[in-house]
Amino acid sequence: MKASTAVLAGIGATTAVVVGALAQAGGDNSPIGTAALSATVPAEYRGLVEEAGNSCPELSPNLLAALLQQESGFNPKAQSPAGAQGIAQFIPSTWVDHGVDGNGDGKEDVWDPEDAIPASGEYLCTLADEVADVPGDKRSNMLAAYNAGGPAVKKYGGVPPYKETQNYVQTISTAADKTPGGKTTTTNQAVTVINAAEEKIGKPYSWGGGNANGESSGVCCSPSGKTGVGIVGFDCSGLTLYAYAKAGITLPRTAAQQYAAAEPVKPGQMRPGDLVFYGNTAASIHHVGIYVGNGYIINAPRPGAKVRYDPMDMMSDLYGVARPTQNTNKEI
Repeated sequence: MKASTAVLAGIGATTAVVVGALAQAGGDNSPIGTAALSATVPAEYRGLVEEAGNSCPELSPNLLAALLQQESGFNPKAQSPAGAQGIAQFIPSTWVDHGVDGNGDGKEDVWDPEDAIPASGEYLCTLADEVADVPGDKRSNMLAAYNAGGPAVKKYGGVPPYKETQNYVQTISTAADKTPGGKTTTTNQAVTVINAAEEKIGKPYSWGGGNANGESSGVCCSPSGKTGVGIVGFDCSGLTLYAYAKAGITLPRTAAQQYAAAEPVKPGQMRPGDLVFYGNTAASIHHVGIYVGNGYIINAPRPGAKVRYDPMDMMSDLYGVARPTQNTNKEI
């Protein structure tokens, strides 16, 4: 979907007004938001996560919190199209073997977080034991086993060469490695981010292009076979990485990793400068843009296009909005 020239001009003017008002209202150090990873753990589940997250050396409360956020968003009623159930998204056959009666009420209920969260911790530790002799990082192997199964991890001698599993491990690991004290983007930083991105409007899309210093030659090849070699420009996450670097915030390279390193934002709490992500799951996020207000983003949309404004609904799989943190490491 492509906006008209008149609309784009209007959006550009509106963006200046919105971010200008934001900066005036907030001041230099006023945060756009203050949520941390601990805020994504509902109060009623914190004790369960902290206890279950200490079930074995390979696990931690923060890792378990990141996994539960990824699996269900802490929704105890979640059910996937594949039949995974509850807050920890157990497949019924796996629950039969690994479900526990965590609250001692005489039932092993996959829909009860008091059972499912302890079961998730114990299951992860069981997988850690199963792949304990596999070379490489033990935590990554445990997460890979959770996603792809222990036999696959053993077969490949580590994280299997499956795109989904590799993204899964990276996404959860990035979220889990956050340290205390991270603050979300300040208003002045949000203004800097948008201004930096707007200065790059018209630059060509280049698969793998863009870094903290600006546009760069890309690499080969996109899922559709398009190459960025010889094209100096940005891909979607290269643009966001650059814009946030101008504001003094370091982001990971890929869109999925950037989502994991940010704090989710509810629709009614969106602010200019937030990142808008597209994909069916957190692990399969494939596109990111910078929200500028009025339902529009700045983004590097696809091969053959240029950095430009687009409406948020440009793609049908809008996954969510998140706000990067100044410190990408914090604990619950």
